[in-house]
Amino acid sequence: MDILVLEDDDAIALGLAYSLKSEGFTVTVCKTVADAMEAITEKDFALHILDLTLPDGNGYDVCRAVREKGDAPVIFLTAFDDEVNVVMGLDLGADDYISKPFRVKELLARIKSVLRRCKSDNPDGIIRLRNLEIHTNEAKVYKNGRDIFLTAMEYRLLLILLNNRGHILTRTQLLEEIWDVSGDFVNDNTLTVYIKRLRDKIEENSDDPVIIKTVRGIGYVIDDAKQ
Repeated sequence: MDILVLEDDDAIALGLAYSLKSEGFTVTVCKTVADAMEAITEKDFALHILDLTLPDGNGYDVCRAVREKGDAPVIFLTAFDDEVNVVMGLDLGADDYISKPFRVKELLARIKSVLRRCKSDNPDGIIRLRNLEIHTNEAKVYKNGRDIFLTAMEYRLLLILLNNRGHILTRTQLLEEIWDVSGDFVNDNTLTVYIKRLRDKIEENSDDPVIIKTVRGIGYVIDDAKQ
């Protein structure tokens, strides 16, 4: 499986390439937007990991080119971790976003999660869940046919739960998954707030949730994404 890595920092690029090859991936490393554009023109990649700031442009330009060519997944890798950049990346069709510095194990977990999602039974990029439609190609969520606004953190949290539907996620697992997205430390109390805000937006009755269920003393679960 071929992965394109666009990263101009030699140390990061070498470390990523080594880790990905150790997992059995074939890796093409590019250091400029021009090189990446040429690479995606000549070859189809299973996944694109794109740095945001490059000497001759930015990862958004490459993401647009990837989207014009097809729906191969994109993960942004960048030091810019404010919500505006996260939302912009998602609006362009990125599948995930991770901030530097990052843990290689976490990035590998996200890569595998994105690849699983792309091989799932929703090739149109739409996940239907009760009265919700999650358009993953556009990073938009609709409730009863109406577009509802989710922050980058809320959207990420929803995707994590959906990608693990049927499996209980502990609070610790959720915290490990989401804290890089916000750019700030997310503690246990903050997670409770994010869950509440997400429920307020997607549930018909947030006091009696039927989508995101609490497993007392353990964590949370979406138990049936096809209802």
